[in-house]
Amino acid sequence: MARYLDPKNDLTFKRIFGEHPDLLIDFLNALMPLTPDRQIKEIEYLPTEQVPDILGKKNSVVDVKCKDKSDRVFIIEMQMFWTDDFMQRLVFNAGKAYIRQLKKGDSYNLLHPVYTLAILNENFDEKTGSFYHHYGIINRENSDEVIEGLEFVLVELLKFQSEKWSERKMTALWLRFLKEVDEGMKELPEELAIHEKIRQAAELCEEAGFTPEELAAYEAYWDWVRTEKTLRAGALAQGKKIGLVEGEVIGMAKGLAKGLAKGESERNKLKFELEAAQAEKEAAQESVVRNCHRAGFSIETISTISELTPEQIIEILKSHALI
Repeated sequence: MARYLDPKNDLTFKRIFGEHPDLLIDFLNALMPLTPDRQIKEIEYLPTEQVPDILGKKNSVVDVKCKDKSDRVFIIEMQMFWTDDFMQRLVFNAGKAYIRQLKKGDSYNLLHPVYTLAILNENFDEKTGSFYHHYGIINRENSDEVIEGLEFVLVELLKFQSEKWSERKMTALWLRFLKEVDEGMKELPEELAIHEKIRQAAELCEEAGFTPEELAAYEAYWDWVRTEKTLRAGALAQGKKIGLVEGEVIGMAKGLAKGLAKGESERNKLKFELEAAQAEKEAAQESVVRNCHRAGFSIETISTISELTPEQIIEILKSHALI
């Protein structure tokens, strides 16, 4: 009986969709809002690292990037966390992919649409129960009027409920695959297994198909996720404490000097705790870098796992006399 690895992990996601174009085509046709006459037939993979125009600016790395026979560009991301700047980063990456289609002197009519698909393992829209969000450039007075160029689909995986999407069967099955397959699954559910592409994707997640080095990278990614969750929870708690302290200080400022002094002390204490949390995060990242380096991973792979720039990784390795 097989033991499956979680397809949401950076390693498995890229193996499935970054190395098997037929699976990526099936996935995109199921998830993207494409009419039958605009379905993807064939794709070509593109480099995923979008190098910055200005030296010193941080690179933006996406999970999978491709274009089809009509030269439409598709950017696919699997994200474990939602951050305040996430949407801006999606627009930034899509914008770079759009403008870099033209060489000097090319006409604007050579530009082709860029589509972004972001699968989120965390909720960001608390105002609605909808998990599927489609954004485009439309006329706000007449939504039938659309400017072609950039489109974005964001999927909140935790909100997804398959029984409510029975009218889009393959969409529901692919999302069930991402949501349900993990280390605790020993056998693929029949309703997933009967579909050839999803069955092939599941076979690519079988633990037996990975080398010890790849399994080390798989675990290192989850170590990073756990560390990041802990730090995020700690930062949220600290933020609440700071808010309470500041509120107390403001109130006491009206007549209690002693309250002001106490508030100052609390802020200093919280500042120290936040600095300690940052130091803990940096130590965890250094550990991931060292372990992945010993496992023989490239700088680019380590950068993807640790979310550090190649320059930062090289600096860490030098400081530990590893290079």
